[in-house]
Amino acid sequence: MSGLFSFTQYDILELVVHLFIIFMILPLHEYAHAWAAYKLGDDTASYQGRMTLNPLAHIDPMGALCMLLFGFGWAKPVPIDPTRFNRKHSIRFGVAMTALAGPVSNLIAAFIGMILLKIYKITPYFLSYFEEGGEADFTLSNTPMMIFYFLFIFVSVNVGLAVFNLLPIPPLDGSKVLGYFTSAKVDRWFIQNAQLVHFIFLILLATGILRVPLGFISSIIMNGLELATAWVPLVFAPLFG
Repeated sequence: MSGLFSFTQYDILELVVHLFIIFMILPLHEYAHAWAAYKLGDDTASYQGRMTLNPLAHIDPMGALCMLLFGFGWAKPVPIDPTRFNRKHSIRFGVAMTALAGPVSNLIAAFIGMILLKIYKITPYFLSYFEEGGEADFTLSNTPMMIFYFLFIFVSVNVGLAVFNLLPIPPLDGSKVLGYFTSAKVDRWFIQNAQLVHFIFLILLATGILRVPLGFISSIIMNGLELATAWVPLVFAPLFG
C-alpha cells in the first residue's frame, strides 16, 4: 500500500515543474481568447477581468488536474458576446477566430520555447556540464538539466494544450472553429446532444483512449517544431565562440 503512494524526488520535482508551467500557459491561452474578442469589438472578457495573465482569473481546478494527469486539460471559458463583434466579419467568423486564438498562442509559445531550448543546448554552460562528466539526471541540485527539462516540458505542454483544445468537441475551441464551416443544423445537433457528447468525451478522456491519437498529433507537431528551428544552432553558435 505504501508503494502506491510513494513518490521519488524525480516524481515530486516533475509534478512541481508541470504545475508551474500549467500556471504559466493556461492564462496565456485564455488571455489570447480575450484579446482576440476585444480586437473584434467585444470587451466582455475585459470588463469581467479576464483579459489578464493572472492565473487565478483563469485556472479551472478540474481542467488543471486533467492536464497534470493526462497531459491534456482546460481552463475556465472566457466569456464572449458575439453580438458585440464589429460588422466587418460574420459572427461565425468572429467566434471561430476568438476560439482559434487560444491554441495559436500555445503553438507560438511552443515555437519560442523550442528556440530557447536549442539556444540553451549550445551554450558553453550546458556543453561544459557534459564535458566534465555530468549526468543527465533530473534533480533539484542539477541546475543544467533542470533548465533543459523545464524548457522541454514547456514546449511539450504547450503543444499538448493546443492539440487538445482543437478537438471538435464542445465546449473545446475546435468545436467553435469547426462551427465556421458547418451548418446551423449541425450546431443544433450538438446543442441537443450536449450531455451525451460530454459523457462520451469524459469516458474517452478517463480511459486514456484519446492519449494515443492526441499523442501522435503532438509528436508530429514536435517534429515540425524541430524542423522549423533547425536554423537556430547555425545562427547562434557563433555567438558562443
